[in-house]
Amino acid sequence: MAVKLIALDLDGTTLNSEGRLSGKNRQALEKAIEKDINVVIATGRCYAALPRDISEIHGIQYAITSNGAQVRDLRSGGTLLNRCIDSRAVEAAADILARYPYMVEVFTDGKAYLEKKDYEKIVSGGNAYRRREYVMETRNPVDGAMDFMLAHKDAIENINIFFDDQKEKAEMRGRLETIENVTLTSSLDNNWEIGGRYTSKASALAELCRILDVEKDEIMACGDSPNDGDMLREAGIPVAVGNAKDVIKELAVYVAGSNDEDGVAEAVERFALAWPANEKND
Repeated sequence: MAVKLIALDLDGTTLNSEGRLSGKNRQALEKAIEKDINVVIATGRCYAALPRDISEIHGIQYAITSNGAQVRDLRSGGTLLNRCIDSRAVEAAADILARYPYMVEVFTDGKAYLEKKDYEKIVSGGNAYRRREYVMETRNPVDGAMDFMLAHKDAIENINIFFDDQKEKAEMRGRLETIENVTLTSSLDNNWEIGGRYTSKASALAELCRILDVEKDEIMACGDSPNDGDMLREAGIPVAVGNAKDVIKELAVYVAGSNDEDGVAEAVERFALAWPANEKND
């Protein structure tokens, strides 16, 4: 069956290691759009953090953001889906996280917020797992991240927690799993991401496909990290890039080149552009 929708993770998948969209990937996506294939961004990033490289591609209309908490119409700026974390779960998360010194990011209203001291540390070059430029472009510093989170507890899309030590990450998992009505996933080796009970890239993709009348067999999805797993299961053609985690490669029907080797372009050309049925009718 011809591909009608391509769902793409950004960081580690569509974007290279420098956080940029390669010319070859861009060209492949533009060709897919010309053939009336919906190219949908599916990212852990919040709406305001979508890169300019993506927004400059005319024809990309929909973006799944904050790990599925929102589906945005990029043309109108409207929100098609909004699944925030239950306010009581936000309170429970704040109660746990306030006891530890971990760096915490809070997503609300399409924007990402970070404790001011952590923001300043990264900007001054004191953080090994956050690119300085990315933080400056996409994060907003606040005094008292936990207080900020509680003040917006009815509209929290995602809570992102970072760890310097893998042992601490493993230990924190058990504590976070005591919070009711949330999902717990990860997009990096050193983080946990808390979302709403029904929040995932997969559930958001399923809702968008219902709206667009797209069947599972008509979806190609591409990712690299655990938070992409359910999305790949939702797709008829699940693809992993070469740098993907083993758990993602195991879900894939095809492993393309890495994000630094234009793996997305390779997959798009192989599974979407090669289908004559996708040719645009004159």
